[in-house]
Amino acid sequence: MDTLFFFASKIIWLLITPENIILLLLCLSLLLLYINRVKLAKILLTITTFLLITLSFFPIGEWLLYPLESRFQNNPALPNKIDGIIVLSGAEDTERSTLWNQVELGPSAERDFAFLALARKFPKAKLVFTGGTGSLNKQQYKAADVAEKLFAEQNFDVSRINFERESRNTYENVVFSKKFIQPVKNENWILITTGWHMPRSVGIFCKSTWPVIPYPVDHQTKKGSLLRIDFDLLGNFITLKTAIKEWVGLFAYYLTGKTTSFLPDQCK
Repeated sequence: MDTLFFFASKIIWLLITPENIILLLLCLSLLLLYINRVKLAKILLTITTFLLITLSFFPIGEWLLYPLESRFQNNPALPNKIDGIIVLSGAEDTERSTLWNQVELGPSAERDFAFLALARKFPKAKLVFTGGTGSLNKQQYKAADVAEKLFAEQNFDVSRINFERESRNTYENVVFSKKFIQPVKNENWILITTGWHMPRSVGIFCKSTWPVIPYPVDHQTKKGSLLRIDFDLLGNFITLKTAIKEWVGLFAYYLTGKTTSFLPDQCK
């Protein structure tokens, strides 16, 4: 069932991703022009142009991401005793790292460096890096392999870290890691992931009866200046795509019973 969910989520997202919707509108408009449905083509082109102009000037994606990024306290106060630290994959460019034989990171590199900083701060804590790959057809490239090389290059003792390599999505991150680590009740575990991804992640941990202390990093919104006008079509488009994908993920995970609520909060 989990495999079916994984494949379905990938296929459905390809169908509803914003750039594909824009492309579809443009193709339909062109087709309508060829068959002399000029009036309808003008309507679709007007809608498409309006969407692109609006997105060029307004950070709509940030408006959608901010409620997720502000859900949990950044730089939270941590107890003196930390039993474990877990970081979710997502920063690692697995295929390019393999092809170029170097550590290649994406825009979420803060996850890995925050993990290193906290691991050094709490030298007795159990450490977990969880992540294989979310690719449909390139399962040979594993995020954990890239992370292990990165941590070693930063002169960190990788023998301290438990690497979980088989998970394909956030749900499997939690399920596989819990089975691997078998955390004990009343332990203090820190969870590190991107700020907008934290609510869904915490919801899965809570559903799995593994309470965690959220430690969000890699924030994408400009706190305090969300109501602004700028001209950045590509940047705004990328942020909007991220926001839509995460809100769709929240809905899908809640609908399939993988989280405690549609917009999860701290574990009770």
